[in-house]
Amino acid sequence: MTRLKEIIQSPLFARQKKKLHKQQIKDLDNAVKAIFGNPAIGEPKVGDLKGIRVYKFKSRGWQILMAYEVVESVLYLYTVGSHENFYRELKRYLK
Repeated sequence: MTRLKEIIQSPLFARQKKKLHKQQIKDLDNAVKAIFGNPAIGEPKVGDLKGIRVYKFKSRGWQILMAYEVVESVLYLYTVGSHENFYRELKRYLK
C-alpha cells in the first residue's frame, strides 16, 4: 500500500468521538495511529461494504469498532462505536 499522507474524518465520526469518555478518546487516537502506521491492519469487508475495513480494539473493557477506508494516500474515518447496530448505521451512512 502507499504511504498515507492525510486523515479525513466524516462528520458522523466526529460526532461519535465527542460522545466518548476521555480514556476512550485516547484509545481511539492510539487505534488511528496504529491504522496510520499499517493501513492493512483492519478486517476487510465484503458485499455492501466492499472496500471498507473495520479495526477492533478494546477500551475500558468494551470492544470498539472503527470503520475506515484508504483511497490513494488518504485515510477516511467513517464511524466508531460498539458492535450494536454498527454495520446497519455504517451502511445507512455510506448510501
